[in-house]
Order: sequence, then structure tokens, then C-alpha cells
Amino acid sequence: MNKKKIGVIGATGYTGSEIVRILSQHPGVEIALITSEARAGEKFSDVHPFFQGIVDDVLHPAGKVDDTQLDLVFLALPHGVSMEYVKRFAGRDFRIVDFSGDFRLGSPEVYEQWYPKKHVWPDGFRDAVYGLPELYADAIREAPLVANPGCFPTGAILALAPLVDKRLIAGEGIIIDSKTGVTGAGIKASDTNMFSNVNDNFKAYGIKTHRHTIEIQRILEELAVRPSGSRVDTNTDTDTDAAIDSAVRVDAGAAPHSHREAKDASASSSTDPFRKEQLAPLQFTPHLLPVDRGILTTVYARPEAAGWTTAGSGMYNSGRDFLEKIYKEYYRDKPFVHISSQPPTLKEVRASNYCKIYVDFDERTGNIIVISAIDNLVKGAAGLAVQNMNVMFGFDETDGLTHIPVSP
Repeated sequence: MNKKKIGVIGATGYTGSEIVRILSQHPGVEIALITSEARAGEKFSDVHPFFQGIVDDVLHPAGKVDDTQLDLVFLALPHGVSMEYVKRFAGRDFRIVDFSGDFRLGSPEVYEQWYPKKHVWPDGFRDAVYGLPELYADAIREAPLVANPGCFPTGAILALAPLVDKRLIAGEGIIIDSKTGVTGAGIKASDTNMFSNVNDNFKAYGIKTHRHTIEIQRILEELAVRPSGSRVDTNTDTDTDAAIDSAVRVDAGAAPHSHREAKDASASSSTDPFRKEQLAPLQFTPHLLPVDRGILTTVYARPEAAGWTTAGSGMYNSGRDFLEKIYKEYYRDKPFVHISSQPPTLKEVRASNYCKIYVDFDERTGNIIVISAIDNLVKGAAGLAVQNMNVMFGFDETDGLTHIPVSP
């Protein structure tokens, strides 16, 4: 088999080193080019010494792309920089996976509301597909440009997708509380990631204004306006829909949102991903942990229809058992999402592409609680990018990504 030729643009940061680490062990690709403007001429292993004797490729300026045969390019670049390269590479034969937030939000207008920069390549939004294979695999297969999700949105969306898609929660009052390791702040030194500010400390940041808020909102709203119980890809969950129908006593094809949809006769055919009738603004607050990597997200939501919460009188022992069944069915063919019987920890997913999810129902408060754990540099960045690449090339989705989590 001829291996696909891959370029990595911007390899001196954490995500750049992670993508090279994963690609160097991938059976279907070869790294044809690694670039750095600041460190051009040096070896990749000079920048990241733990690669010495493993990946000693010389770093080139990004202009080297012009005379290198490539099948796909990863843009491991900051927000506001990637769009310049997507514009520059428009019309080239290779496909692109972009790590930044430059094409995640659906339009340049929304982007400019949340990122302090004018968007220079609005045309890119026509081609961009949101890169979460658990939801968008069919679109990713043919996409020329994949917008790799943010780290916080990956954990939050995977935690909430079954509940939103299956119309099991109310559209109001969703709270997402996330904690991340310090690598989420990037490799450059700053007050945020100084040892004296992080060690023995813990803080919230980006309160009300974190740019991942609108990314999470956008994708969940896309799920909320689809026919109830649908999947974004072509797989269907008939077993799960039947379970919901039995427990909630609603037609599996009808949304419990119908009292809101009645306000708009066109609700079932609307393609507008920002319909406020479907999902109210959610609350997202990130926190910085004194650890190097990992994201633990806790989600709180209210049931939309109360019927299933008493499902214990029927075929389920508790609301938690019912929810766990829903999640296992929803992700049954998704190799990197594991539904756990106990709340996950960061070390259970460390250095891996897995997302572990625990779901429960609190009979005392009436809240659904979902906890997800991912590695922010792997499932939240580089691993997810390789998973997207696998889908784009028709590889097995798990190729190069079956690393067992590192613990302790």
C-alpha cells in the first residue's frame, strides 16, 4: 500500500509534537514535511528532545509546501494564523485538518464576535466540516477542510449529544463545568502557565466569555433541530429509540420539544443552527488545574419529559440504568467513546484518544449529571485530528490511535 504523504505546519507547540508522535507510529502514512518559521533548519528533535533518534526530520519554512507532494496537511497553528494558510492553500490538491478555531463557528460574523480578529477567508466556511467523527463522519469523509474541534467542546459535546439528540433534556439551564491541565494554555510562557501561579492553585477563567462556549452551543443546536432520535451520520439507533419510547411514552419520532416547536410551523424543516426555541444559551465555565494534561467535564441538565425518571418501575432499576443504556446504544459503534460505570479520572485517558463518560440521575435534585474525561492534547487535539484523517482517507478509524492510557 502506498502511504499517504502528510505535512505538519507548525510543529513546535504541544499539539505539533503530539501529532508527530502519533503519525510516526501510523501504518498508513509517512511524514513528508514538518515546518517551523522560527526554528527552520533545525531538527524536529532539537525542539522536542524526547524524539531524538526517533523523528530527526529537519524543519522547513512553510513555503516548502509548494514543492512537496502532499495528500493532507495538518495546520497546528494559532487562531487567526491558520486562516491565512487555508487561504494560501486554496485550490491545492491536498486536504486540510485545521487545529484552530478559525472555521469552527459556521460564519465569519459569528467568528468575529468571539475572536478578536477579522476573518480573512470567509470562503473557507463553504468547505469546512466540523471534525467530530462520532457525529459527522459522513461529511468528514469527503471534506476538503476539516475544522478540528476545540478541547473543551470535544468533552462537552460528547457528554451531551445523546441527551440533546434524543430530546431527553430541557433546552434551558444546561451547565457545563470543565477543568483542564495547563498544557491547554499552550507552550509559550505566560502568567497563566507559570509554575508559581499554577502549582498548589486552582482557578476559574473566561467566565461568560470563553470562545468555546459558542462552539459547544452551535453544535448542540444543530443536534437539537434535527428530527428526534436522528443521528448526524447514517447510523441509526432503533434500539435506543424504542427504549426511549417505552420509558417516556412519546413517539420515538416526535420531540418532547413540540410545545416550543409549535411556535414555528417550519421547525421540523429548519436548517438554522441557532434556533433559540430549541436550546437556550448554555452556561460554560472552564477552570485551570495544576496538572499537565487532561480535561474533566461535569454537565448538569434537567429532564425534558419526566416519564423516564420513574422507569425503575418497569424494565430499568433506576434512572441511571436507563441513561446508561441510552449512552451505550448511542455510542455502540464509536470505538473511542467508553461508557463507564463509575466517574472517570484524568489518568484513565492520559495520552490516549479515548473519551470516558459516566452518566447518572439525581432523584433528590431531579438533575441529570454527565461526567466526561479526555486528554486535551490527544482526543482534544492531535488524536482527534488523526481520527479525522483516518475517516478522510478511508482507513480504519482506530489506525495509529490504539495507545493504552498511561497510568500512573
